[in-house]
Amino acid sequence: MSIRQFLPSLKKILLYVLLFLFLTPFLMIIMNSFKSTQQFVENPLSLPTGIQLDNYVSAFDNMNFLDGFLNSLLITVGSVLLILFFSSMTGYLFVRFKWRVNGILFYAMLASLALPFQVLMIPLVMLYGNMSLLDSKLTLLFMYLGFGVPFGVFTFHGFIKGIPYELEESAFIEGSSRMRTFFQIVLPLLRPVFVTLIVLDVLWIWNDYLLPSLVLLSPEHKTLPLSTYNFFSSYSVDYAPLMAGLIMTIVPVLIMYLLLQKQIIKGITEGALK
Repeated sequence: MSIRQFLPSLKKILLYVLLFLFLTPFLMIIMNSFKSTQQFVENPLSLPTGIQLDNYVSAFDNMNFLDGFLNSLLITVGSVLLILFFSSMTGYLFVRFKWRVNGILFYAMLASLALPFQVLMIPLVMLYGNMSLLDSKLTLLFMYLGFGVPFGVFTFHGFIKGIPYELEESAFIEGSSRMRTFFQIVLPLLRPVFVTLIVLDVLWIWNDYLLPSLVLLSPEHKTLPLSTYNFFSSYSVDYAPLMAGLIMTIVPVLIMYLLLQKQIIKGITEGALK
């Protein structure tokens, strides 16, 4: 067999090796979620001797899973919808209206993308704390909106520039208003961007720990990532239920991806073709 004929097989082997390396942390979490904490501490790489569902029951109770799930769902869905709505309309405004202030605001948003959150978090918490606005889901939604819109505007801006303006002009000739033209003609063409941003923003907001830990102080407001901290005490960590809790936190996102897999792949592919 020549080297050229062997190359496709070598590429497949390398892809499977990379896939295994990528999945190893996830597989280890699954494997250790069926062990006791003692077994985990003794040898985290060993296979479980049996399936212990007690860890999942303990995690469900200690995390107050239903409340944490509903909080995470409300914050994630609300934040993503707000980001998509304001980003799409702002991107359209920046592209179609050639005002000087639009250029300044657009580049200001791009500059904000280079600012690390760690630089802002202390002043942000102090400011909102002095106004007694912490420990509120609405405050967290507003913060996610502020941090998520710049990247959304940047993405929509580049995509809308590729949409021929003649499509909108023909609608204006027929008597359509600017708002109706945006929602009925431009918005359906932005589906690939919507799908891409939904995936990125859902993963970011659902799994975020730092920002909710600074804003949400009451136990009844905790999201799922914050609830996993219940397994940490002053002197020890209950690792086995913690692993089960991490699996329970990841599963909703995996289910969403599996249900929307075709739409996600289609949207991303259409975006690449554009």
